[in-house]
Amino acid sequence: MGLKPLKPSLREKKRYLAFEVLGSKLPAESVSRAVKSAVLQFVGELGLAKMGLIVLNDCYKNNKGIAKCSHTSLDTLKASLAFVKDIDGHAVTVRSLTASGAVNKAKASLS
Repeated sequence: MGLKPLKPSLREKKRYLAFEVLGSKLPAESVSRAVKSAVLQFVGELGLAKMGLIVLNDCYKNNKGIAKCSHTSLDTLKASLAFVKDIDGHAVTVRSLTASGAVNKAKASLS
């Protein structure tokens, strides 16, 4: 007998942010690590925990990816992406493309 699932009204609302890495072609793990590091530097450990940030590595291709966060911290995530200046010694710029409440809509903006 497992736990009962949460009602939709009690679940945390989430947003998906599609972003693009301008510069060198980089692997998903490096980009994920750099985004998490930038958020940690900008808002600290408590802010990162409240944000619930997950960078979806399986959606990363052609230097475009998707990050998932809580709906209240979407603007904080966008601001944190501006602080990513280099990844593995390569000068890059990260810009946000679109935000969505559904992952399929965010995936559609990647192509």
